[in-house]
Amino acid sequence: MDWVQFKDYLSEITDLDQDALHVYAAVLIQLFAALVLRRSLAHPLPWLCVLVSLLLNEAVDLGRTEGAVRQWQVLGGLRDMLNTMALPTILLLLARYAPALLTARAAAPVPGNPPEDSRP
Repeated sequence: MDWVQFKDYLSEITDLDQDALHVYAAVLIQLFAALVLRRSLAHPLPWLCVLVSLLLNEAVDLGRTEGAVRQWQVLGGLRDMLNTMALPTILLLLARYAPALLTARAAAPVPGNPPEDSRP
């Protein structure tokens, strides 16, 4: 089973299209890279691992074409790249520039003061 057949098989058994699988794989690669490289999601290295994986995947896809690469194949690859990199990019930017959105915990209520959302 080659790489493309494996992706088709995953798509079939999960009942997810290739685009959805790309997004899930991208986030898993980013998290795994952060864990293995011992870097925060705010560091660009886990994001770069996703990008390199994506470029390799697209190269394999384009390498399977017989004859000249057609415009629709290039445009499809670019669309795949944009869709696949969107969530890892959002995670990188949030972790880097708004980390409180990812790590903030609700403040403990102060005795005698009602929670903010219940005030008029």
